[in-house]
Amino acid sequence: MDRPLRRDAQRNRDALVAAAKEVLAERGLQAPLDAVAKRAGLAIGTLYRHFPERGDLIDEIMDGKVTRWAELAGKALEAEDAWEGLVRFLEHTCEMQARDRAFTELACLVHLEDKAEVRGMVERLVERAQRAGALRADIDHTDLALFVMANSRVAEVAPGQWRRHFHLMIDALRARAAGDPGADGAAVRRPTSPG
Repeated sequence: MDRPLRRDAQRNRDALVAAAKEVLAERGLQAPLDAVAKRAGLAIGTLYRHFPERGDLIDEIMDGKVTRWAELAGKALEAEDAWEGLVRFLEHTCEMQARDRAFTELACLVHLEDKAEVRGMVERLVERAQRAGALRADIDHTDLALFVMANSRVAEVAPGQWRRHFHLMIDALRARAAGDPGADGAAVRRPTSPG
């Protein structure tokens, strides 16, 4: 059984985690660990005593982000209006991206692939919105993954414009009147890759 850390050691660990959250949000998952130690006001050796492998520190930070993301999806599923629930989840996801590069990398590089809990909830959000007739019938969770990836680039190159891009994309996802793409369950033909 692990013994509890001494008070000063716990204080150092807490400082490292807080610094890592800031540095990774600013610089992404590949941020140098010496920048984390410097932000915490500690030596790099202290960081490695608490987190012997880079992945240990990354996991400590990212687990909280995945938990928060899953909570957002859960709240969206509880929304009375299925469309509003889906839009709220996507907007919160994009907002988190706009201020946190580490979350952006999580959302884009492993978006809904290795995070089975979140993926399952997003699939349910899609199904609910489609049953309500609010979301185009040809949309699936892969389209939403691409939506999030596109937003990450907008947030990076034009930080003040991501909300405009978000609303343009949401408008493209909404089911239209009969005869418009995806409105009556007839899927729009997806482009195929050459070869």
